[in-house]
Amino acid sequence: MKAERAERHRKPLVHMGEELRCTARFEEELGAQGFSRVAGVDEVGRGALCGPVVACAVILGKGFDWEGIDDSKRLPARRRETLARRIREKAEGVSLGVADPSEIDRLNILRATHLAMRRALEGLHPGPDYVLVDGRDAPAITIATRALVKGDALSVSIAAASIVAKVERDKEMRGWDERCPGYGLASNMGYGSRLHREALRTLGPSEIHRRSFFGTRERWLF
Repeated sequence: MKAERAERHRKPLVHMGEELRCTARFEEELGAQGFSRVAGVDEVGRGALCGPVVACAVILGKGFDWEGIDDSKRLPARRRETLARRIREKAEGVSLGVADPSEIDRLNILRATHLAMRRALEGLHPGPDYVLVDGRDAPAITIATRALVKGDALSVSIAAASIVAKVERDKEMRGWDERCPGYGLASNMGYGSRLHREALRTLGPSEIHRRSFFGTRERWLF
């Protein structure tokens, strides 16, 4: 109950002096133009030092109750998990795509992120007729696409994708914490916390650390 009250009174995000609110405005505008299967796409893990980048594509569909849907970073973990279950159960389509650390090192993080997004979109059956992507750049696909800066705070479809991707990646990183102890992965989720960076200096990189990222190679640790 306390978490629900806090969510209702959460302050809106402000970016570049503009108040951002997560609504279905973009989806409704596209629906009025004749697009019936609008997918929102987002990723999680792009800035982490280890682990995969996980992308999700979501088509909410008509009648979906999007109350409470918002940028995953603005929601407590328990609320994200509850919303992720609702999205998976009630949305018209949900698909995940992953790029692993070796692909990130081989391609670079931007290309690997776009690869994960394409994989997520390819998993939607039937596929979307329009795609809304969080960020400045969209993956190269043949479907009509629009990239939205701060899209996870503006579009419910993108926000829904961010929630499912976040819950999925967090679950995976908790599993890696058991296999690669000492880095605090269950709490930092692979991002560069102080504990994580100190563990890298002591233990060196694990099998899931991105060798191409500053701070993970041995010559960068000291």
